[in-house]
Amino acid sequence: MLETKKTEVAKIVGGRIRSIRQSKGLTIEQLAFEVGIEYTQLSRIERGRINTSVFQLFLISKALDISFSEITNDLTDVLV
Repeated sequence: MLETKKTEVAKIVGGRIRSIRQSKGLTIEQLAFEVGIEYTQLSRIERGRINTSVFQLFLISKALDISFSEITNDLTDVLV
């Protein structure tokens, strides 16, 4: 059950990152370069295939010029 929730949170967070990135007209390669990670890793994050660190999410939010909470907002609903 907890593993299912973990996967669900990763997919929601990744989807938000992808949506914001696309709305800003950035390619996955451009954002990955700004964050300092491989684009393949960013792709896995966006697809919810891996859980990334809070620090990595912080760097992604800064590169997207958004607040950290825009990525993580309302995640408590998933865990209830």
